[in-house]
Formats: sequence, C-alpha cells, structure tokens
Amino acid sequence: MANENPEVVVAPVVENGGADSSSKGKEEQLESELSKKLEITEDANNENEEDVAAEEEEGSKGETSTKKKKKKKSKSKKKPQQTDPPTIPVVKLFPSGEFPEGEIQQYKGDNLWRSTSEEKRELERLEKPIYNSVRQAAEVHRQDTVRKLISENGLKASIAFPTGCSLNWVAAHWTPNSGDKTALQYDDVMKLDFGTHIDGHIVDCAFTVALDPLLAASREATYTDVRLCDIGAAIQEVMKSYEVEINGKVFPVKSIRNLNGHSIGPYQIHAGKSVPIVKGGEQTKMDEGYVREDLECSHYMKNFDVGHVPLRLPRAKQLLATINNNFSTLAFCRRYLDRIGETKYLMALKYLCDAGIVQPYPSLCDVKGSYVSQYEHTILLRPTCKEVVSKGDDY
Repeated sequence: MANENPEVVVAPVVENGGADSSSKGKEEQLESELSKKLEITEDANNENEEDVAAEEEEGSKGETSTKKKKKKKSKSKKKPQQTDPPTIPVVKLFPSGEFPEGEIQQYKGDNLWRSTSEEKRELERLEKPIYNSVRQAAEVHRQDTVRKLISENGLKASIAFPTGCSLNWVAAHWTPNSGDKTALQYDDVMKLDFGTHIDGHIVDCAFTVALDPLLAASREATYTDVRLCDIGAAIQEVMKSYEVEINGKVFPVKSIRNLNGHSIGPYQIHAGKSVPIVKGGEQTKMDEGYVREDLECSHYMKNFDVGHVPLRLPRAKQLLATINNNFSTLAFCRRYLDRIGETKYLMALKYLCDAGIVQPYPSLCDVKGSYVSQYEHTILLRPTCKEVVSKGDDY
C-alpha cells in the first residue's frame, strides 16, 4: 500500500552534461540519503499492509463467530406455551405429534409377568398410534376448552358427549336444554362430566364441585386399585368410611348400587363391560342409594348395534341423516341439534326413539333432597401396565 504522504526528493539538474568533483560528492550524498528514505518508506508500507491484513482476519473471525451464534440461537426455539385461559390448539403445543403419557401403574401379583413379556411389548408397539390419539384427547380434557383446543373436525376430533352438569340429587345425564332457566346456587353440588375423542377414541372424566367431605369419599374411591378381584367391595368400603355433616346433622356416605364404571370402545361410550361400585354388583331396588330415570330428557345416542330400520316419516329420515353425519354413535343433546341448525325436530326425534334407532338417556336421580358426587377417570389397560390417561395436576 502506498504511503499517504510520501516524501519527494528533488535531484539537482546539471546543465550542459558536465559536473565538477564537489558536485559529484553532493550527488553521491543525495543518492545515499534518497535510498535510505526509500527503504524506510517501503518498510512502513509493509507494516501498514500487515496491520490491515491482521484487522481483516480478525473481522472475518468475528463475523464467523457471530454467524455461529446466530445459528445456535435459531436452533434453540422456545416450546410454545399455553395461554391463560387456554386458546392454543393442543396439536400446536406438541409439534412432534407425540402426546404425554398419563400416570403409569404396574401390574402386580399374577399379572407381574406382563411387564417383561416381549409378546406384550410388541402388542403395545402395534397399538402406539391408538394410545397417542387417546393421550391427545386426554390433554385437551385437562385443559377444558374442548372445541377450540381439540381443533374440532367433524367425527375425527370433537366433544365425545354432552357436558353433564348434574345438580344435587341428580347423579348423571343432565345438561340444560335450550331455554332452561336453572341457576347454580351457593350450596349446590355440581357434577361436571365431559368427554373428548380423537378418531373415536374417547376420554371420559368427571369431577364434582362443593361439599368437601363428600368429594373426598368419591375421589379416594376412584383411586381404589383396579387389580382387586372384587373392586366393588373395596370401593364401597372406602365410601362407608366417610361421613358428611350438613346443618349440624351427620349423614353416612353410600355407594349408588346401580351405577357402575364402564368399558369404552371406538365411538362407543358404554361398550358393555361394567365395573361395580358395591359388593356383589347391581341389585334392582327403589331406595336411597339407587338412581332412577327422571326429569326432562336431554341426552340421546344412536343405538350402536342397530341395523337398517325402514322409516316412513320423511322428517325422521332427514333427522337421522343429520345424526349420522354429525354424531354417528356418539351421544348428543338437543342443544347440539339447535347448534347445527335443526328446528322443529322433537316429533321426528321421538319417532327415532320409538323405532329403536336412537336411545334416550334421561337424567339419573337419587332421592330428592340428597346429594350425589362423582369422580371418574379413563384408564388404558395396556398389555404391560395400566395408564390413567386423564390424570392431571388437580385430579
């Protein structure tokens, strides 16, 4: 690189081509000084070039390290966080598509061999997609806001049945029909029972609000070990160990004899097998501790095993087509029919019920003036272990 302020040395000009000895001496002295100054200038230029090269090298290193830092930052993306209240669909919170396991409980006693069986492990690997669908439904259930969080998509992903909000002596299957003016009172005991499903794989879970001693009895009985041979007796024993004081009077807590836990199948909330909650199972009797059908019906469900039934009423045919397209064999309520635009359907709905195509599920009620609580979980009985898929931090 050239020096920005180079020294200029002017040599004397000798006219007529001649010079004396003194002028020769001066010329030699000037030439030696000029050569020295030129060497100094060249050395300075070399030093400047080395400094610039070093600066450029350091700059390129700095740029490289900055790029690396930027790359590292781009790799460490933050996991999406749910808002409060929840608004982000669950699938966006788990970009990998893998949803968290529920609470794992190991088999014991005679079933301990299942935990190490290669055959059972292989069965689990084959069922993994189904387990993941159930876990997705369970994650939505834990976050409560079903339609938005589940990314509602017709019969592939939605609410599994109407939200039950049965009050006081009403044990189950009550949800308000359109126009109902029922208001929640301070001392009411309310059961909240709702379900979610992905591809027909249903998660059913319930809890109760109010009357702490009664809730504690139901909650503890729900967690009674499912490996017991007579689980009904064990659940009943837990229930009987509690009492509730209301207005200074003490009441015993009893199991409802003709209500059971139940198995779940694809698009089938009640799949046939029952889990009793009393010793010896169900006995038919009208008394306290037994429920009966009462009040205006709000829950309906197409009969899972029904074949083709000829229908004469055109309105009934049209309503059945609506039920098939929107609910299939999942439970629905009158509000759901209102929501999708159905009107003046009560006569057609009764016709379908009378024909055995649709099954009505009236509210199940205990003795008026009593209080009923409910807790419920969905358990996957996997080949190697039990998984409480609906287990959450609060229940």
